[in-house]
Amino acid sequence: MSITAAQVKELRELSGAGMMDCKTALAETNGDMEAAVDWLRKKGIAKADKKAGRTAAEGLVGVASNGKKAVLVEVNSETDFVARNDAFQDIVRNIAKAALDTDGTLEKISVSSYPGSDKTVAETLKDAIGKIGENMTFRRSAELSVDNGVIATYIHNGIGDGLGKIGVLVAIETNGDKDAAEHFGRQVAMHVAATNPLALTAEEVDPAAVEREKAIYSEQAHQSGKPANIVEKMVEGRMRKFYEEVVLLSQAFVINPDETVSEALKNAEKEIGAPAKIKGFVRFALGEGIEKAESDFAAEVAAAVKG
Repeated sequence: MSITAAQVKELRELSGAGMMDCKTALAETNGDMEAAVDWLRKKGIAKADKKAGRTAAEGLVGVASNGKKAVLVEVNSETDFVARNDAFQDIVRNIAKAALDTDGTLEKISVSSYPGSDKTVAETLKDAIGKIGENMTFRRSAELSVDNGVIATYIHNGIGDGLGKIGVLVAIETNGDKDAAEHFGRQVAMHVAATNPLALTAEEVDPAAVEREKAIYSEQAHQSGKPANIVEKMVEGRMRKFYEEVVLLSQAFVINPDETVSEALKNAEKEIGAPAKIKGFVRFALGEGIEKAESDFAAEVAAAVKG
């Protein structure tokens, strides 16, 4: 098949590999972008798999909390100009507020009453599209709650109260001091915003992600030409490193890299005055997983050539 300049550019952004390597990878995998990234990684060419962090949509992430329950919502717009519009910001803020009175699912929030209105959230958003003149989408939502403890929240790249480009919720379960628990929870939320862990524990990592990493490390290790028993130990070592990098409790704590998040939690219990547990976390990065249309990449390449 014919490999386009747009595909090569996208793969370069995803992998950090050179242009010719990207072209070869795409040719070897019939243009399959994900398979091409894996091909580059197996050859030791790709620096990292960056797909999960790609942002290709505008809008805002909003957060609302009442102490024991908090929600995150993502509302997309076509341009950043609209995202900085006061009317759009009010909509995102009010959708998050409305979400607190629901189970946090997209479906229930959409049909819930929009604050200060006799219309639903979905109807209000539809009206706003007509007024502002740009398409907007209520894309996703998430909720965390605790019976005993706190839900800490954090907004990164904030542009208004409870609004920004990255939003994080962290649930701390404890019967101890709530202020101390919330302080630590906010630190963990800042950590999550920075490191984007895949799961709270090793057991919760997506099995498909684990198998994918094993396959890549196995092929890399076999290319070393070492005996099978050494190859097995190499793979085990790389998988341990993988878990240290993607599991929240095993990661080096950004506030103090000399300790893991799990160790930091134990130390925080002294201030909290009781046992504490990180029950869960949620992280929304604006636009992650949404890819631009291929024509956008082609236009960027053409503009670069002209410029």
